Amino acid sequence: MGAYDAAEHQRREEKASAVDTSSDDDRTDYEGTVEYDITDAEDLLAQFREIKSR
Repeated sequence: MGAYDAAEHQRREEKASAVDTSSDDDRTDYEGTVEYDITDAEDLLAQFREIKSR
């Protein structure tokens, strides 16, 4: 597996703490439809309200 020393630990720590800002940070608008079983309606509405309140 190889040696794991302080230098390797530092390299992995720097890699893990780096933030990749090259990705597109714009929000994407989605359009479409959603189908669901009516028996799950209350659970889905509760989940939607929770997500929306964040």
